[in-house]
Amino acid sequence: MLFSIRVCLLVCAAAPLIYYLLSLFCVIDFFRPRRESGRRSAGFAPPASIIKPVRGVDREAYENFASFCRLDYPEYEILFAVADEDDPVIPVIRKLQADFPERAIRLITRIPRIGANNKVNSLCRLVAEAKYDLLVMSDSDVRVEADYLRQVAAPFGDSRVGAVTALYRSFPGSTVGSALKALGMAMDSAPAALVARKLEGNMQFAFGWTMATTRACLEAIDGWEAMANHHSDDFELGNRLARHGYRVELLRKPVSMVAPSESIRQFVLSEMRWAIGLRNVRPAGNWGLAFTFGLPWSVVAALTVLAAHWPWIIAAAYPLAYLILRIGLTWTAGAWGLQDRAATEKLWLVPLRDAISFVIWVSGFFSNEITWRGLSYRVDHGLLVPIHRSHDANP
Repeated sequence: MLFSIRVCLLVCAAAPLIYYLLSLFCVIDFFRPRRESGRRSAGFAPPASIIKPVRGVDREAYENFASFCRLDYPEYEILFAVADEDDPVIPVIRKLQADFPERAIRLITRIPRIGANNKVNSLCRLVAEAKYDLLVMSDSDVRVEADYLRQVAAPFGDSRVGAVTALYRSFPGSTVGSALKALGMAMDSAPAALVARKLEGNMQFAFGWTMATTRACLEAIDGWEAMANHHSDDFELGNRLARHGYRVELLRKPVSMVAPSESIRQFVLSEMRWAIGLRNVRPAGNWGLAFTFGLPWSVVAALTVLAAHWPWIIAAAYPLAYLILRIGLTWTAGAWGLQDRAATEKLWLVPLRDAISFVIWVSGFFSNEITWRGLSYRVDHGLLVPIHRSHDANP
């Protein structure tokens, strides 16, 4: 009996290593050079509305916003929505309007409260105000290159495409918390998205740093209004469109994310928010994460082998395989695929982030409360329930 348990533990400990190999294959397959199909011609460039719900001033906010004013695209507008008329981001947007008079930049305030998700409340108003049918949504901490909008618009030349989303590369701050956050895309988000894309044949979600769709597609899923109480608006958008038979396209070229200079505590709170959200919107997938944590499983395997007095080389093989595959995957996805220099410079933090991520995953089963942009909520089956506290502060 004891022998069977030990063998079972060693088999389970091999699961993360197999997952890393599968992820490596999917990453290489996605980012390898290939000839783009004709339907992705950059010549398809309909007028577009870039809509940005904002709250507070992110690091290097002006440069983030200004990058959207320098796009090489024939016709587009930029709309900002700010719920609080005293928000310190408003002067930043006013300066943007003054510095780029040739751009159609509008600022919208007085956002009606439709649901608990303030970001989606802003998106509802922005869609109503937008002039054009192509709607490109992005977070306020995103920075883009001149060809961004052409890359986003091109897939919509195919009527089967309902949404376009993207990965990101990081511009981390100077803190350890910021560096740990910057590693997240190369270590977890990009590999997981590419594995899901390969296995499911069509992505079932989108990412908030870029989620583009058309007005007609949005109307087919009852608009943002139907998602106004949901925690994971990006997941909901992609998932609902995929269920309606549309394709969710993932761009091979990433955007850039200017990560905040946050402490480790702030990083943990941010990751807890997403862990709780994932458990609510994809419970089966959240349980499946148990077999992707290579660090704790490699420790379990080594201790199991040592306790059984089996050859020490077997005990050493698991941690060594974990380090080689995990660091190799992070470098391949980050430095090679995403061209993210931060992923190369911070590889030594990979085991630390894995340890923190495992603790956060376990902790996520014991809490439903999150703090998001200074506001507190309880997440109940994917829905946000506001919690009113006098001491709420930015995470």
